[in-house]
Amino acid sequence: MSNSMVFKNVRIVDPSRNLDEVGTIIVKDGVIAASGKDAADEAVPAGAAVRDCTGLVAAPGLVDARVHIGEPGAEHRETIASASRAAAAGGVTSIIMMPDTDPVIDDIALVEFVKKTAKDKALINVYPAAAITRRLAGEEMTEIGMLMEAGAVAFTDGRSSIHDAQVLRRVMTYAREFGAVISCETRDQHLGATGVMHEGLFASWLGLGGIPKETELIPLERDLRIAALTRGKYHAAMISVPESVEVIELAKSRGANVTCGISINNLALNENDIGEYRTFFKLYPPLRSEADRVGMVDALARGAIDIIVSSHDPQDVDTKRLPFGEAADGAVGLETMLAAALRLHHSGHVTLMRLIDAMSTRPAQIFGLDAGTLKPGAKADIALIDLDEPWLVAKDMLLSRSKNTPFEDARFSGRAVATYVAGQCVHSL
Repeated sequence: MSNSMVFKNVRIVDPSRNLDEVGTIIVKDGVIAASGKDAADEAVPAGAAVRDCTGLVAAPGLVDARVHIGEPGAEHRETIASASRAAAAGGVTSIIMMPDTDPVIDDIALVEFVKKTAKDKALINVYPAAAITRRLAGEEMTEIGMLMEAGAVAFTDGRSSIHDAQVLRRVMTYAREFGAVISCETRDQHLGATGVMHEGLFASWLGLGGIPKETELIPLERDLRIAALTRGKYHAAMISVPESVEVIELAKSRGANVTCGISINNLALNENDIGEYRTFFKLYPPLRSEADRVGMVDALARGAIDIIVSSHDPQDVDTKRLPFGEAADGAVGLETMLAAALRLHHSGHVTLMRLIDAMSTRPAQIFGLDAGTLKPGAKADIALIDLDEPWLVAKDMLLSRSKNTPFEDARFSGRAVATYVAGQCVHSL
C-alpha cells in the first residue's frame, strides 16, 4: 500500500502552528511534504491517492497519555493489539501505556517487550511508561536512566501514589538529570480510603462512602512543593477539582516545571450520572459535582489544564458486575474521548483549537513524542474528523476487549472518520 496521499479541501487545525484554515495536505512516503492553503501549488507525489475532504477537519493524530492495557498478565481485558484498534477508531495515533501490568514494567526487558509487541501487532504508536518504583511499591527507585535509554517516555506508578515524600524527592532529583517526566496520581492513602464516590449529598442519599476533594488536593500540594524543591519535571496525571487547578497555577507562577492532565470523564460527566449504583461510572478520580465539572471545563478552555486523557482502563464482567462499593474503578475510553470532547466544542465552552491542542500537540510536547503536529517534515499521523457525524455508542461496536464504557447508548455528534499513521490508513468508516 502506498503511504503517499493528498487531502484536498480540508480544514486544517494544527495547534503547533496556531493554524486553522482550509487547504491541502500532501503526504509523501509517510511524511507531510506540505500543509496549508498554499500547499495545493506543490507537486503531487507519483502514485499518491487523492481524497476530497470537503467538510472534514484534519488534525494531528490524537496522543493519549494515560492508557492501561492488560498485556502482559491480563490479556483477557485488553491486549496491545486490541487497544491499538480501539485507539485508531477514536482518532488516536499515539498512546502512552501505563506500567501497572503483571509483571510490572519496571525493567528494561519489559520495556523492550512492549516496544517489540507494539511493532509487531499494533496499528498505532505505542510508547511505554515505566514504573517510578520497583513493583509499584513506593520504596525502591527504578533505573530511570537505563529505562529511558530503552524507550520509556515517562515514569509513573500508575494508579498508585508515592506516599513517602523522601522517596519522591530522591526520584525527582534523579530524574531531573535525565530530563525525565515524573507523572503521579495524587491520592491520599488514608483520607477517603473507604470512599467509593465524590463526597457530597448525593453520596449520602445513596448510602455510599465519600471521597473528599482533599484526598486529591493534599498530596498534590505536597508533590508541587517537592517539584519546586528539586526543579524536576512533574506531571499531575489526573486532577478533578478546581482547587487543584488553583495550586497548579500558583506553582507554575513561581517557576515550577509542572503540568497537569484531566480525564475526559471528569469533563463530560458528573456524580449524578452514577444514578442507581451504575458501576460503569465508578471511576478514579471519582465523578465530581456539576459545579466542579464546569470549573474544570473553564480551566481547560483558558489553558490552565494542559492535556486531556482517556484514562482508558479496561475491566471485565467479573470486576464490574458487583455491588457499587465492591466494583473496580475504571472505564474504557479510547474510542469515545474525541467525541466526548467535541461536546465541549459544540456547546461553545472550548474552542476546537484548544481541544486538539489538549489531546494532541500539548501531550506530545510534554512527553517529547514525535507527534502532535501537521507541519511539513513531520510524520503523517492524521485524524480526519467529521464534526457533525451523528452516532450512538453501542457496546457491541466497541473494538476494545472490555466494554465498560460510561457512554453506553450515548448520542454523540462528531467522530474520526479516518485515521492515518505515517500516511497509512489504519481506520476508516
